[in-house]
Amino acid sequence: MNSLVLDSPAALAEEATLAALLRCCIREVAGPRGHVWPAPPYLLLRVGGELLRVRARGGAALRFDAPPERLVRGAWAPLSVADLVRLAATDLGDGNAEFAGQVAASRAALAAILEARPAATPPQDPWLASEQALVYGHPFHPSPKARGGDGAWLRYAPETHAEFPLRLLGVRADAVAQEGDASVLDLLGQAPPGYRLLPAHPWQLDLLAPGFGGELIDLGPGPTVVPTSSVRTVYSPDAGACLKFSLDVRITNCVRKNAWYELTGAVELTRRLAPAFAEVTARFPGTRWLPEPGYRSAAGHLEGLGVIVRASPWSVCSPGVTPVLAGAVDRPAVDPARWWAAYVEAVALPVLELYFTHGVVLEPHLQNVLVGLDYEGMPVEAVFRDLEGTKLVAGRHDLSGLPPRVAEALTYDAERGWARVVYCLLVNNLTEIAATLAPDDGTLRELWLIARGVLDRHAESLGRPLPLSDLLAGAPLPAKANLSVRWARAADRAAGYVPIANPLA
Repeated sequence: MNSLVLDSPAALAEEATLAALLRCCIREVAGPRGHVWPAPPYLLLRVGGELLRVRARGGAALRFDAPPERLVRGAWAPLSVADLVRLAATDLGDGNAEFAGQVAASRAALAAILEARPAATPPQDPWLASEQALVYGHPFHPSPKARGGDGAWLRYAPETHAEFPLRLLGVRADAVAQEGDASVLDLLGQAPPGYRLLPAHPWQLDLLAPGFGGELIDLGPGPTVVPTSSVRTVYSPDAGACLKFSLDVRITNCVRKNAWYELTGAVELTRRLAPAFAEVTARFPGTRWLPEPGYRSAAGHLEGLGVIVRASPWSVCSPGVTPVLAGAVDRPAVDPARWWAAYVEAVALPVLELYFTHGVVLEPHLQNVLVGLDYEGMPVEAVFRDLEGTKLVAGRHDLSGLPPRVAEALTYDAERGWARVVYCLLVNNLTEIAATLAPDDGTLRELWLIARGVLDRHAESLGRPLPLSDLLAGAPLPAKANLSVRWARAADRAAGYVPIANPLA
């Protein structure tokens, strides 16, 4: 680290990568072993048999105020990413030959983003600018900027303010695979007689190299689109909609391909959720969601070329309300306590209402929630999106008419569903937002007292269901184990949870 130029992209990438991996080690390696001790102003921990220290604040969000160090022959020395990878591997055991490379690749990708970003022009649209603001990625992930595929990824990266033309394909009419309403795709261009228009992500086309001359013809470049925070979902001004493409690329934990049952599931969930969201919006008028009314693909490339249509946030927000990605929220100009109370009410109450009253599991993490801000910058609406992570509580919905694989993908049992809601809402979302708003730990405690009051009042209106009562009583929170699932090389759906302290206690 000493050989790097201070504040160079490489140095910043090393610092951010080290911080993310250290948070994972505190939460998943040292913490469960009882090897974390407060020693103000430091946090001490033991990883791989060595003693580490770091100046920390922010409660469960873990913000670091100085570079971490390790004890070497009685003196504190700088800790590097390579050091921490080696120490973590000692504790995790059963060697993973890919892990060090994944962490290094994420660090290299972040350095490339930081190198390219200053020369790029951000979108004028404030929502799209917020989508492209997540430069450092998930703060509790060992490789938050890992990108598979080849070196082409940078030209499609939202963090570099990319925009690019779609590729347009024509699908022979008898080979079109479609469910629901995907008619906005026809606004993107003109297919020849006997064909239907199918937009494709150019990166995916390069990866798949599908054969043309059969059911598909190449119509060339199409309208320009803007990638959003998930990389594979883009906004098309021509269609006035978001388009969620398949990408045969691992991004953080998953290969981002639209499985056939997810294509069908998006349309099915859109139909089923409409009445539930209508009822919740009647009670909480600031509640919004982004339906996914249809998909289109080619029968011979169903998953690889499947594209899901999603409403844009501008189409659902009220006039005068500006949608902003929750993960890009910065400290507001107004009173943070007042802003926080409005945010908790707008985001948390509909999520809890949908779970307990309607048996719907939202996945309200920081990339799946947009906060609608009024002219003063106050939260007045919350927009929930991405039906891939939305589930129905098993036993509370009649799924008998669906193919078994679709029904399986659409459901969680009640316990798993509640763990997912609590993790996404409390750990991933509210904990990070609170740490962003609070300049110190004293203010952070005040914010959580406010949140507790908001949630307690809503619990009363719900009849104080036991899971929510336990949460308010201080039951530990489930934190997703991103490091463990990467180390195990398991599917993201198999990720477990580790208990962390509940700031509502």
